[in-house]
Amino acid sequence: MSTIKTFHNDHSTDAVDEFDKDVKTMIHDPESPVQPEDEYVGDFEEISALKQGLHQRHIQMIALAGTIGTGLFLSSGRAISRSGPLGAFLGYLVMGCAAGTVTLATGEMGTLVPLNGGIVRYAEYFVDPALSFANGYNVVYSYLVSIPAEIVAAAVLVQFWSDLNSAIWISIFGVVMLCTSMAFVRVYGELEFGFSLMKILLIIGVNLMALVITCGGGPDHKTIGFEYWRHPGPFVQYLGIGGSLGRFLGVWTSMNSALYAYSGIETITVAAGETKSPRHAIPQAAKRIFFRILIFYVISIFMVGLVVPSNEPRLSSSSGTASESPFVIAATLAGIKVVPSIINAVIITSAWSSGNSNMLGGSRVLYGLAVNGKAPKFFTRLNRFSVPWVAISLYGLFMCLAYMSLSSTANTVFDWLQDLVSITTLTNWLTILVTYLRFYYGCKKQGISRKSLPWATPLQPYISWASLIMLSLLLITGGYSTFIKGQWSDEGFVSSYINIPLFFIFYFAYKLIHKTKIIPLEDIPIQPFIDIANRNPEPLPQPKKGLRKLNILWD
Repeated sequence: MSTIKTFHNDHSTDAVDEFDKDVKTMIHDPESPVQPEDEYVGDFEEISALKQGLHQRHIQMIALAGTIGTGLFLSSGRAISRSGPLGAFLGYLVMGCAAGTVTLATGEMGTLVPLNGGIVRYAEYFVDPALSFANGYNVVYSYLVSIPAEIVAAAVLVQFWSDLNSAIWISIFGVVMLCTSMAFVRVYGELEFGFSLMKILLIIGVNLMALVITCGGGPDHKTIGFEYWRHPGPFVQYLGIGGSLGRFLGVWTSMNSALYAYSGIETITVAAGETKSPRHAIPQAAKRIFFRILIFYVISIFMVGLVVPSNEPRLSSSSGTASESPFVIAATLAGIKVVPSIINAVIITSAWSSGNSNMLGGSRVLYGLAVNGKAPKFFTRLNRFSVPWVAISLYGLFMCLAYMSLSSTANTVFDWLQDLVSITTLTNWLTILVTYLRFYYGCKKQGISRKSLPWATPLQPYISWASLIMLSLLLITGGYSTFIKGQWSDEGFVSSYINIPLFFIFYFAYKLIHKTKIIPLEDIPIQPFIDIANRNPEPLPQPKKGLRKLNILWD
């Protein structure tokens, strides 16, 4: 098993020395399941190597809106066209519950083990190093593809105003993203804080606009109400299949659209090693996740369903510009002219921001793999700003995939790669839930009270089991449409199922080569991490005063 590492809020020499002493005592304790081995050389480099530049307001705002990208602003329209307004609403609501559960699970583990890499580190300690390896490269692949995908989206959105070749904009967005990622993590935090505020303001603005249009306050003064729920109706008969089966398949399909929109929402702990007071910041970010999902996703899809009919042709277009955004379509139908340019501008920043978040998450996951010996050691190299520049450089190299979109043939291949992002997200969520349940039952097996944890989430393990079952069914049936007569698609089948055998190949290959075993419940190192947390308490946050009490977004 890999070593146990953590960090302290104070970078003073005395604090680090005292903390190192505590951890060294723990790993040499014969009662501890973690035993000293040669691999523990350099155990404590991570404590002092990383600089904690992310404050509570950064991590909470990133959790709030950092991963909101083109999935919500553009792809939500396709969910309505395939499922109807009520079908899309139900799909986003159910998937939102699953996404919130996954975030709570990773938040609880991240509060106890606040190290860079997120689930890659937790799977190593609580399940099996082979699972950490397999899912680690599953996540790395997802980021390698999603970063150029967001760059392409931003470049195409610029064409709303400019006729310049997309290659120019791909180069500009890529270089700027690479430069900001190489800077001190505080730079990333401030950028994401600003972009997240813009996205929040846009979501609030377009929802208010939808409400005004619904109530007849638009230029045409037409009161819509629930007219589109009556005609063409609350549900769509997906693929022309009649009856309740067609309506159910529409809702089930909308959950895939929601999955893409929610992807990345669980990454609040991926840079825990660079977060100040993580045992306070992470729980605060995670506890508000359902509120954020409700406000920014579920209510948004509900409002869109009120102002745009599900049979609107532009909802299922693939222009890639703001013209396919359901909010732009609603404004156009109501006769509002200035909204498309405003929405397009913010969606560009959203796409770039989402790519930036993926750059942070991907590089820290690769850093976590390298620290644990599951990736080449040179990926742990840090620059003068204490960020893993070699890992970032790899993602910078794969940004060149974005240029594939300039060729029609290569663009088809690139579309296949993009479709795989959703399935890798689903695999990652399942891994998080399996790891969390192992952690939960490890506590029970060892007689560890959940009250002794730095933070314990409510309604466990019931919500994790429910989400695990639902997401497993979604994984198995993700490509069901390809088996319907006349609906076969090579791309659909491959993108829906190729990730499953690849994941197991990585898992069993690592297991065979390194002869790893699933860690018994009684040997999972939970109490040592609790001891570390107790020996290194974080300072209590200052109470809010004056108008700050009204701030519900961050502490």
